[in-house]
Amino acid sequence: QVQLVESGGGLVQAGGSLRLSCAASGRTFITYRVAWFRQAPGKEREFVAAIIWNGGSTNYADSVKGRFTISRDNAKNTVYLQMNSLKPEDAAVYSCAAGVTGGSYGFWGQGTQVTVSS
Repeated sequence: QVQLVESGGGLVQAGGSLRLSCAASGRTFITYRVAWFRQAPGKEREFVAAIIWNGGSTNYADSVKGRFTISRDNAKNTVYLQMNSLKPEDAAVYSCAAGVTGGSYGFWGQGTQVTVSS
């Protein structure tokens, strides 16, 4: 089992930055791929970024490419999402999810709110 806890959300002005953290419990976490998703009010949840177990491969939604960076520190069982040049449309609840390679994301955190003022 893996438990995920997100932190780092908050209120930021457009153009600002935030770093989200996803702290995990469970020794097997380092073998999981991890992703960030977000959901704004009235909208469906959307994929933001993902990273494989060793950090060697990442992928991003087109809407965040060049602005967001996902990384992980397996020694700390933590995955990060550095968000720069934030826009009002980035405002959402951000959740991290973990899953085995080739499988679905079976473990989810409760999310952290990101608010971007214009």
